[in-house]
Amino acid sequence: MGLLFLLLAICGAASPSRADPVEFPGEDGPLKGEVLLPAGAGPFPAVVALHGCGGLYGKGGALSRRHQDWAERLTRAGFLVLFPDSFSSRGLKSQCRNSERTVRASRERVGDAFAAADYLKTRSDVKTDAVNLLGWSNGGSTVLYTLRAAARRRPEQPFAKAVALYPGCRVPLERGNWHTRIAFRLLIGEADDWTPAEPCRELIRAAQDAGEPASIVTYPGAYHEFDAPDMAIRVRRNLAYTANGDGVAHSGTDPAARKDAIEQVMGFLAR
Repeated sequence: MGLLFLLLAICGAASPSRADPVEFPGEDGPLKGEVLLPAGAGPFPAVVALHGCGGLYGKGGALSRRHQDWAERLTRAGFLVLFPDSFSSRGLKSQCRNSERTVRASRERVGDAFAAADYLKTRSDVKTDAVNLLGWSNGGSTVLYTLRAAARRRPEQPFAKAVALYPGCRVPLERGNWHTRIAFRLLIGEADDWTPAEPCRELIRAAQDAGEPASIVTYPGAYHEFDAPDMAIRVRRNLAYTANGDGVAHSGTDPAARKDAIEQVMGFLAR
């Protein structure tokens, strides 16, 4: 990956990348999504990017600001980016307040991640040995479950590397059977009261003790969605799952954590 592209991706903002709608086969029906292309002819390394419980889009119907921001950085660094839409594809809206979910991070969304990788590997503009996985919040939890499923069910790894930002780690930790066979990095705020950091630290510590290529970066004082661009800290209420079960959690930008997370993710994927 060119150093100039990486520096631009980390440091600069650019004009919005155009998202092209796609549809591809999923395990339980067609999946919709958005593809964003870098400049050039390819083939390109790729990123399957998994949205959180709020879904893929903002209020205006375009990609949310966080997704658009990351897509611009990734495409400037030479990655093709695919956002599979796990919710709208099934006629669903935000699931953040829904405790009885029909599209689960541990099952249906794992299938979506595999289907997205399989679809990308049919495209002539994708390097089939350089498809990476990235997810935020519920999408980050999906990354954890996808790595576990791939370690158990797939003799050939569908992904080259994986990153999860502020996933829920409690259930994978309690089950005691989480593993990764590929390089994995987890980023989370130490003040996160939606998906707490301590279970993630324990999960990664256990993986490292087993000799697996997992690492974690934590950010003091940072809440959920610390990487969002210019999001004021706010209190979210009536959430289905939070750290202490009261349905209340904080989210919003932490400038220092955001800056480091961009450098961490871009550098990790570029190596």
